[in-house]
Amino acid sequence: MKHAREIKVALLAIVCGFLLYFGMYFLRGVNIFSPVGSYVGVFERVNGLTEQAPVYVRGYNVGQVDKIEYDFSRHDAFKVNISIDKHIVVPEGSEMVLVADGIMGGKAIEVVIPVTEGQDVVPLRSDTLPTRIEQGLVETLETGLMAHLDSVLLHVDSVVSSVEHQLEGDHISHTLGNLDRITQDLTVSAADIRQMTHQRLPKIADSAAVVIDNANAVLANVKEADIAGVVKKANATIGGLQQALESKESTIGLLLHDPSIYNHLDSAVVSVDQLVTDLKENPKRYVHFSVFGSKDKSKEKEKGTKK
Repeated sequence: MKHAREIKVALLAIVCGFLLYFGMYFLRGVNIFSPVGSYVGVFERVNGLTEQAPVYVRGYNVGQVDKIEYDFSRHDAFKVNISIDKHIVVPEGSEMVLVADGIMGGKAIEVVIPVTEGQDVVPLRSDTLPTRIEQGLVETLETGLMAHLDSVLLHVDSVVSSVEHQLEGDHISHTLGNLDRITQDLTVSAADIRQMTHQRLPKIADSAAVVIDNANAVLANVKEADIAGVVKKANATIGGLQQALESKESTIGLLLHDPSIYNHLDSAVVSVDQLVTDLKENPKRYVHFSVFGSKDKSKEKEKGTKK
């Protein structure tokens, strides 16, 4: 038993190494006692993918990245070897996708298996899977947000330059001076309005009180007036006038209802018209006066002597 201590230390080291190896794979979610299947995918770039990175199927950890081989002389420079649980059947149409593992920028492999409900599953005939790269949050920010951010920064820079130009010129000072003058004018106007209010409002109030008193007096007189009596008398007068017009015995009634008066007036108008007509045709019958009467008489005497 001369080397018993050395043997114990060696066995303890082997057990610790096995536990460390098993514990590392256990923490990564890989069962080292279960059989695994190996698959290969070729990528143009790996975006930070490392060996022993997890392999997922619909978010479930089924294996890890075993090895990454690279050949920078080729376009598809990276060959990624993965191992997953052999109980998982990878059918035709599956693909290997490089995805982001969390928001910290880590990378992982997602094996996308098509859904074949009610159909026969055709296993993959080779160990090579088609590949594609899915952008994560960091890549989206770099390609999308940062590109737009550059244009936004250019616009912000132009706006800042314009503001600086305005501040360096006299526009701001002129504007502030105008604002100061406007403020002073408003102050003077407010003082004038206040003074006018104190001086004229009492007079206006007194005049309004007088007008209101006069209106109240007029309303009181109207209230005291016998409007109903006046209306009653007016109605009686109108009724009497109507009765006089309708009665044939009154003077107005006779004028309106007796036709003889109309006939006499009509005959009188005809006689006057005939008289005026005869007067126009034979004026000498009605008028014998002449301004030159003496000459007419001498002429008549001369005519008599000649005869």
